[in-house]
Amino acid sequence: MNKFLFKHIDNTGLVLWRVVFGALIAIEAFGAIATGWVRRTLIEPDFTFNFIGFDFLQPLPGDGMYYYFILMGIFGLMVMVGYKYRFSMACYALMWTCVYLMQKTSYNNHYYLMMLLCWLMVFLPANRWFSIDAQQNSKLKSPSVPRWTYLVVIFQVWIVYTYASVAKWYPDWLNATVTELFMKSKSDYWLIGSFLQLDWVHWCIAYVGIIFDLLIVPLLLYKRTRVIGFAISVFFHLFNSIVFQIGIFPYMSIAFALFFFSSETLQKRFLPKKTLYTAGEIKVPNYKPLLVGVFSVYFIVQIALPLRHWAFQDDVLWTEEGHRLSWRMMLRSKGSRLIVYTQEENSDERKIYRWRDLLSKKQQRSAKSKPDMLWRLAKEIKKAEAAKGKNVKVFMDVKLRINGGRYHQFVTPDTDISAEKWLPLKHLDWIEPRPADYHKVAEKKEE
Repeated sequence: MNKFLFKHIDNTGLVLWRVVFGALIAIEAFGAIATGWVRRTLIEPDFTFNFIGFDFLQPLPGDGMYYYFILMGIFGLMVMVGYKYRFSMACYALMWTCVYLMQKTSYNNHYYLMMLLCWLMVFLPANRWFSIDAQQNSKLKSPSVPRWTYLVVIFQVWIVYTYASVAKWYPDWLNATVTELFMKSKSDYWLIGSFLQLDWVHWCIAYVGIIFDLLIVPLLLYKRTRVIGFAISVFFHLFNSIVFQIGIFPYMSIAFALFFFSSETLQKRFLPKKTLYTAGEIKVPNYKPLLVGVFSVYFIVQIALPLRHWAFQDDVLWTEEGHRLSWRMMLRSKGSRLIVYTQEENSDERKIYRWRDLLSKKQQRSAKSKPDMLWRLAKEIKKAEAAKGKNVKVFMDVKLRINGGRYHQFVTPDTDISAEKWLPLKHLDWIEPRPADYHKVAEKKEE
């Protein structure tokens, strides 16, 4: 174990990763302001859909979130140049974690991955070369790092890709129903819009996605296939960037290759003046038990979290229970219809409630099909009515369809959802069972 984890290797890849990662997270922060993401997600709404249990995390009032993201961007630039690296990385990690937990309207797995990588980077000595810190402190400067600093990133990435592939092994993905639905919304794209509507393209996207996610890390690990794997990775992620417009994630994924290519290759191309470390010393630190223990627990959690949906009694694709934090990326197309009714205390009359008045347009699109957001909406409606001196029950008639199928009843319409408790580790009884013709679209396509 000592030789495997604590043998020192050249740190060129880690140093270059720090530069690229710092630049990307700075772009993420400044870009969130420039594209209006901060305004739409954190400023316009009257309330945000926090992760349950994190209600104390609230957006800053007024223009406060703009300054918040500007500060994050500055910390990202400090990471890039390696100035006060650990402090800057820890500050960005904490601030991004707060943003992540503050809202679910714009949830995606890429934000979650960025949060994990930020915290991992806090513990990695990525500033020991090609950094302001190393220039100012000669004792800090070093051309090497222990091998575990590379392994933790590679293993994290491998977990992400593997689960992303396995999650696609279900009928509506395997028969290209999902990719066809995704591509329909891209028909107006300049130059490639009509190309994306071709049937064989839908099948290629479906199966290339499965195979790429499953094999890309092994291809990069094996020296003879590394260049081929990298070329495929560049094409795959640039295609995703153009078609799906998912921010910095494709470019961050391309940059993961820095952990796989040899230091000789990277140094020759990017840092020709750097000393190439070849001594291969084994230096076991005094904190080895703590280090091994912490990362063992961390990776056990990372492996277990995506599997937790099997502990629930129904299909995660229908209930959403266990969907988040599990690398289930772009797996389904959902549509929903929501009618909310309120019933005052000591009254038998139910009245239609204008629930859209409480939400921004962005929130309206997200809240209708996700149980935790429906539950929170019911609580907010009850609170809003209580402010008017009314004690009401909140009922929801939700019709849901998956992957272009028929609409089905999603929530028990006679349940006062505002009175229900949230049970994160238990199936919610007010979610209707998965309908028998759940994969009806898939079955039709197979016929």
